[in-house]
Amino acid sequence: MEIITQNPRETQKLGQKIGADLKSGKLKKRILCLFGDLGSGKTTFIQGLAKGLGIKKRITSPTFVFVKKYQPSFYHVDLYRIEKFEETQNLGLEEIFSDPRVIIAVEWAEKIKKILPKERIDIRFNYLDNKKRRIIINN
Repeated sequence: MEIITQNPRETQKLGQKIGADLKSGKLKKRILCLFGDLGSGKTTFIQGLAKGLGIKKRITSPTFVFVKKYQPSFYHVDLYRIEKFEETQNLGLEEIFSDPRVIIAVEWAEKIKKILPKERIDIRFNYLDNKKRRIIINN
């Protein structure tokens, strides 16, 4: 599915819809892998996703800690600062992926493609202009 969002608010709304679908069980895959250049809308989308999951806490990019846990059931992983796959080995990602009770959103997922589960939703973000984004969802 391909969607063009006209502004950050629409990108957040899309994330919120997907979060609500995950929370209700309408969507069964619980690992979301986000791909796209810096500034393409990944964190904005995750802010909406968290809202749809019912998380009230402000979502920011965990760039310096790599993994942030919200409530007992949502992990936000941001691998922007990872340069080599080996740097991810002590983050506990495989353990997190194997927990069927959690929802995980991974920014810069291409950096860990060796360990990404097959059961996942891939979301690609393309920068079209200052506000517009093309978002392609493969689930």
